[in-house]
Amino acid sequence: MSMRVRLEKEFGFEAAHRLPRVAEGHKCSRLHGHSFRVTLEVEGPVNQNQGWLVDYADIKAAYEPVRDELDHRYLNEIEGLENPTSEILAAWIYDRVRPRLPQLKRVTVAETCTTRCVYEGPDRS
Repeated sequence: MSMRVRLEKEFGFEAAHRLPRVAEGHKCSRLHGHSFRVTLEVEGPVNQNQGWLVDYADIKAAYEPVRDELDHRYLNEIEGLENPTSEILAAWIYDRVRPRLPQLKRVTVAETCTTRCVYEGPDRS
């Protein structure tokens, strides 16, 4: 019997940023910080021998170097994150994790408990 699953693993990091391209006076143009939550979702067939898609430890290992680049940093100083919106940050994370975790399907970045961005990889059109 073949079975497809989706696994999710959540991580956190603390960072400061500002959004330089918003309208003058917008609150996000000022330096501020978030306790970001990142959820990585992998998807695919369960290995019949092992009984799983991928070890959760492998998901953590693929993300850890990326987390180290982001945690307790000023995001605007990181190459590619000069305008660190949730959308840009989600794609930036996806691009760095996917080579180490080919089953990666989605990256969700939450700035707060009520705001998040879901990125599913580059447009295929």
